[in-house]
Amino acid sequence: MDMTQAKPINKVIKISDSQYYFNRELSWLEFNRRVLHEALDRRTPLLEKLKFISIFSSNLDEYFMVRVAILKEQVQAQVSKRTPDGRTPQEQLDAIAQILRPMVIQQHEYFEKVLRTEMAQEGIHLLNYTDITLEQRAYLQDLFQRQIFPVLTPLAVDPSHPFPLIANLSLNLAVVVTDPVSKKEKFARVKVPDILPRFIELPHDLQAQNDIPNHWIGVPIEQVVAHNLEALFPDMIVNEYHQFRLTRKADLAVAEEEADDLLLAIQQELRGRQFRGCGVRLEIQKSMPQSMRQMLFPELELTEGDIYEIDGLLNLKDLMSFMALPLPELKDPPWTPVIPTKLRAFNQSTAIEKSQKSEGRENIFSIIQQHDLLVHHPYESFSASVEEFIAQAARDAHVLAIKMTLYRSSGDSQIFHSLMAAAESGKQVVVLVELKARFDEENNITWAQRLEKSGVHVVYGLVGLKTHTKIALVVRREGDKISRYVHIGTGNYNPKTAKLYTDLGLFSCRKDLGADLTDLFNYLTGYAHQHSYRKLLVSPISMRDRMIELIRREIEHCQNGKPGRIIAKMNALVDPQIITTLYAASAAGVQIDLIVRGTCCLRPGLPEISENIRVISIIGRFLEHSRIFHFYNDGQDEVYIGSADWMPRNLDRRVEAVTPIEDAKISQTLQDILEIMLADNRQAWELQSDGSYIQRHPRKNEPERSSQNILMEILHSFHTNVKVPSMKSRYFN
Repeated sequence: MDMTQAKPINKVIKISDSQYYFNRELSWLEFNRRVLHEALDRRTPLLEKLKFISIFSSNLDEYFMVRVAILKEQVQAQVSKRTPDGRTPQEQLDAIAQILRPMVIQQHEYFEKVLRTEMAQEGIHLLNYTDITLEQRAYLQDLFQRQIFPVLTPLAVDPSHPFPLIANLSLNLAVVVTDPVSKKEKFARVKVPDILPRFIELPHDLQAQNDIPNHWIGVPIEQVVAHNLEALFPDMIVNEYHQFRLTRKADLAVAEEEADDLLLAIQQELRGRQFRGCGVRLEIQKSMPQSMRQMLFPELELTEGDIYEIDGLLNLKDLMSFMALPLPELKDPPWTPVIPTKLRAFNQSTAIEKSQKSEGRENIFSIIQQHDLLVHHPYESFSASVEEFIAQAARDAHVLAIKMTLYRSSGDSQIFHSLMAAAESGKQVVVLVELKARFDEENNITWAQRLEKSGVHVVYGLVGLKTHTKIALVVRREGDKISRYVHIGTGNYNPKTAKLYTDLGLFSCRKDLGADLTDLFNYLTGYAHQHSYRKLLVSPISMRDRMIELIRREIEHCQNGKPGRIIAKMNALVDPQIITTLYAASAAGVQIDLIVRGTCCLRPGLPEISENIRVISIIGRFLEHSRIFHFYNDGQDEVYIGSADWMPRNLDRRVEAVTPIEDAKISQTLQDILEIMLADNRQAWELQSDGSYIQRHPRKNEPERSSQNILMEILHSFHTNVKVPSMKSRYFN
């Protein structure tokens, strides 16, 4: 669908023009820079700063394991195809290194020179082994002998001992020792055990620092190992040691069409993932001598361009452990998700009462019968809404069937137990478990097998497509008819991430939605070739075309002298065809606001091209994960929510579902949420036409408006019956 042929106004837009696009990989780096900024921001509480340092590092690990690994494979395969912004794979790798190295240096310098000092001022002392007292050292030496030494395995490297396999993301010591008899230097590798705590806390009677009691005092485990290497190499002289950490490609490559058993094929791939993937990054201590580097590089099949020198601790991802300290004054104010008022009676009942109510009128299904219900996590409780929906369906004698998709979940989810109980009670239970959910494959396999053993019909997805949609369908007998209840969400059925990610879910018993989900599940579990749906926008079938139609409709309104308006919130905007259509809309006069958390390849603010497009990104205590699409439609507003971003993978290579919102009150609520986010002047960043982001700050005499804080306040007030002015009157007048 080429917009250059659709309307004369688009002749200036050519999808091949690189000047209209930002690079996907570099745009993601800018997102991670915004994450790092939360750690640098003086307004962020101390332990939250450590959290954001950790997230920055964790994000980079996945980025190298997947995105950089793909680029390196393309270079090795001599792929010359250019991205929409005009870069070859090698040019992208060069640009990544140029942008990322200063960011990594900034991260480590800030932690070593600023955060460690701030931690000490608050009574949290992460010490270097060389700075501890004799009493503390004696304790750690004893601990080493009792608990660490038995776990360690030094591996020699010489003609009779080949270079050992290095596990992905493992922390290692490269050790050089001298044999006092032969006078020869020898090399060995010692893996720092990751089954033990990374930071070893000293006992309370040894926690006084400068005679002042403190909250926490400890040292990194790798320093304890390093200062006790003599125990691993008796009668040898330890000359030097240096830390290193290898990152390998970790994306699975399963030939689905050739796999007789997809679950078995993925299990076999997982067994080798830690060691099989090619190396893509080596983090080393800056002090590592050139001789040791030259020995490591060829063994790990890496070059100088793959090396990241670190001055200080490696693997700052482990700083997340400090969030467990009982120091609320050093964290964001606690937030407990509120129970939606209409669901409160069920969640305050005993198990017996819940069972009795499921037999009568008062249950979650009677609430949904009255009107659609929107839930907004983590502001509203996931357990009191989504988990309760499945739990009541499992208990309710009138429920005949439950069908769900599970992309990512967690082992403590009540949903799994409800589904197994439903199957054991004779209900028809079907669960599509996506085995190819990256880095959750093992967890999904474990639960898929447990579900099958309890009688649940488990399906493993479609060949060539990931099932990313978040949908649940409950079929219930009510008198002489069958009713279908649906939940369509933007986030995973995961109670852990539901406390950290902002997501939306719609409960409804509208007949068209029930019929659409029935057809969609038949497509997922059987051989149905469904080409159209009544209400749902489904990828890879209809979503792209329908989204483009909705954008074009705003263009037509502008061409007819009416206002055009689009507000869209998503995680990423990458798809060239969608971007080209948005440019056409901007050129036609459509006012477009985009709230894109992460990667954005659209270039806003270009004269005559995108001057009517504004892009912001919101980075805060919660990860913005909900997808909302609002089209003004000449005053007949249409709002959609669902699981898909505007990316080729979501539109072409995944099964996704986006639903229209037909309840006027819910539609207005979603529009209000978008307006609150657009007015954010605390956590919002504005994308510039050169690709940089500028953080908003309150203007003179303007109050600070954090959209996430505002939504917490509004939801708490609403569900506790505290009278507050409306959203708009309170925050925008």
